Amino acid sequence: MKKVTYFHVPTCPYCRQADAVIDELVAEHPEYAAVEFERIDENVHPEIAEQYDYNANPSMFIGKEKLYEAHLFEQKDETRMHVEEVFRRALEDEIVNLPIDNRG
Repeated sequence: MKKVTYFHVPTCPYCRQADAVIDELVAEHPEYAAVEFERIDENVHPEIAEQYDYNANPSMFIGKEKLYEAHLFEQKDETRMHVEEVFRRALEDEIVNLPIDNRG
């Protein structure tokens, strides 16, 4: 499973929207609870934020690959679609590495 690096600012309405979507998706898909989100407040840790290529919050990465970056006037359904894809990408290894049933 891959860790998600999540840049946010606590006062950002789009970040609060993404947080709510994360909570909703975990409630609907318990397997998503296993995904680790490293939440980085860019105001507290600008030295970390400077190492990533993004312009808006929230932004989510796996490694240095940007998977999601919010935009102005983004609606909740669009945020949900992007965040769900982040969960899927973070869990890809888990899906690929499921044990094969060797009954025969």
